[in-house]
Amino acid sequence: MAVSETAQFPVKLRFLFQPKRYKIAYGGRGGTKSWGFARALLILAAQKPLRILCARETQKSITDSVHTLLKDQINNLGLSDFYNVTNHAIVGQNGSNFAFIGIRQNVGNMKSFEGCDICWVEEAQTVSKNSWEVLIPTIRREGSEIWVSFNPDLETDETYKRFVINTPPNSEVVKINWSDNPWFPEVLRQEMEHLRAKDPDSYEHVYEGMCKQTVEGAIYRQELLAADKEGRITRVPYDASKPVQTFWDLGFGDNTSIWMAQSIGFEFRLIDFLSASQQPLGFYVKTLQNNPYVYGTDYLPHDARAHELGSGRSIEEQLRALGRKVAIVPKLSVADGIAAARSVFGKCWFDGENCADGLQALRHYRYESDERLGTLKKEPLHDWASHPADAFRYFGVAIREQRPPEKPREITEYRYPGQQSTAWMG
Repeated sequence: MAVSETAQFPVKLRFLFQPKRYKIAYGGRGGTKSWGFARALLILAAQKPLRILCARETQKSITDSVHTLLKDQINNLGLSDFYNVTNHAIVGQNGSNFAFIGIRQNVGNMKSFEGCDICWVEEAQTVSKNSWEVLIPTIRREGSEIWVSFNPDLETDETYKRFVINTPPNSEVVKINWSDNPWFPEVLRQEMEHLRAKDPDSYEHVYEGMCKQTVEGAIYRQELLAADKEGRITRVPYDASKPVQTFWDLGFGDNTSIWMAQSIGFEFRLIDFLSASQQPLGFYVKTLQNNPYVYGTDYLPHDARAHELGSGRSIEEQLRALGRKVAIVPKLSVADGIAAARSVFGKCWFDGENCADGLQALRHYRYESDERLGTLKKEPLHDWASHPADAFRYFGVAIREQRPPEKPREITEYRYPGQQSTAWMG
């Protein structure tokens, strides 16, 4: 089909029609990244049969995907007669097929997508290290491509490090902003100018695609900055002479996160991290057992005592039946739990490689903003970063509870030189 001859594209996105293993577009709001990617894929798939996977870190339903964006672009390109749009897929008359997944929820099923020609990862700034390491080897068909579009957040985020800072071979990386969009709408221009006048730093991030130093309202901002400055995010080896304790936050449809830590002297060494969703308990136990660690205790939140309808047993009971040693973390308020985590943070060392996804979540864990008042709420925002941060909170509570109470300081009398002994009040 000759539709590509009449479709409009920003100049910076022309590289999408040239063969490359990785095609990366990042930048601020209004740069037409998603719009251009959708158009290019629809045109290419209309010209020859292609199997296209549209992925993101998490996808609870089809409404979380780019399905609607593609549907709109099909109409705009005049391809409604060529593509059949269903509730969960898009199929072309020539056999081209668009599928939609959340990577985190499909870790165990990724092999079924190994025949894909193109994988488009949208909103890729939140994609974890583990998800990339699962996805990239899956897309291995000869000539296959991985397309990545995102608005950058932190320089330490895995996607930014992987593709912008350490660009892999056979890549095309383009930064595209509102100024590269000849169709930038006037209503968005007015909002942009208002933000530029009111908050120049936010403007640089939102519209110019600049990375932030920290996210607004970041809960562990100071603690992580100190850990970076003091070199406590580094390579942390496993000490085979000490047991590895695990600290869990439980979820099925949402997410289960586990920190693995050792107590060495006065230090707490976080040597590994595991996170997944929609996986049975056996998956996590098997993954833990595949590590070369000798385990101590699994520390679980209080809801691990709740009995499941399916098995009739609690998570605590199931883990004990599998030979695991289990303890329940005392139930504290979220605020008290955060305080407990902060109290031990200064003694924590993190393995930057094995704990990369957990650290990414801790950097993004933040208080929810109150748009009406322009302030931060007292409660943390519940999003993709919550579960790893909750597991770390349970780590802080468990560690603090284990500390022996400090002995009261003995009051001794103070004498000036030559002064005779008297009662302490003189």
